[in-house]
Amino acid sequence: MATERGRGRAERGDGPRGEAARERRRERREQARDSLSERLEAAERLRQERTERSVERTKAGVPSGASALTRSRVRLDQPRPARRRWLPEYDPEAFGRLSERVARFLGTGRFIVWMTIVIIAWVLWNVFAPPHLRWDEYPFIFLTLMLSLQASYAAPLILLAQNRQDDRDRVNLEQDRKQNERSIADTEYLTREIASLRMGLGEVATRDWIRSEFQDLIKEMDERRLLAPERDEDDR
Repeated sequence: MATERGRGRAERGDGPRGEAARERRRERREQARDSLSERLEAAERLRQERTERSVERTKAGVPSGASALTRSRVRLDQPRPARRRWLPEYDPEAFGRLSERVARFLGTGRFIVWMTIVIIAWVLWNVFAPPHLRWDEYPFIFLTLMLSLQASYAAPLILLAQNRQDDRDRVNLEQDRKQNERSIADTEYLTREIASLRMGLGEVATRDWIRSEFQDLIKEMDERRLLAPERDEDDR
């Protein structure tokens, strides 16, 4: 009976054992509360750090999130921001057309005639003009510099025009090659179709063949008619 009473008291929390159990439970609850508060504080600090990092990246122009690649994939519907270029921009096609025009003009007789006239006028003026009006006396260094400058610009322009012409020729040759391949394929197909038609027509009964068959049949019937009386006489 005494044991049952002590057990009942311990279960109800009476006595020193109950006090110790309540104390242990209280300590456990406090420890759990402290650990939970520490976790919450750590999560809050991590969230604040991520927020500050994303703000810094946004200010620096770097997309925030897992990675820049993920952000770029998500926002494919928007154009990329224009990059700052230090060199001047130009249209390669327009510059190529200009180089072709210049190269075409340099390869004409008009350019040679005008250049000859300018050089002759330049030399005559700097030889026979009054001394105070001459700007390039003998040995005509400025004229040589101008001609060298013209040649240094003319050579790359001519090469650029030749490269563009080579590209066009390559494209034309590729198109011609494809056209020839299609023509060869069409010719082979038509050849096979004509051969199959010939083979099919070889098995069709023509008028001459039917006529020759009928003639052979008539000859065979006539021969049988002639041989039939002779057989009857022999039988008798």
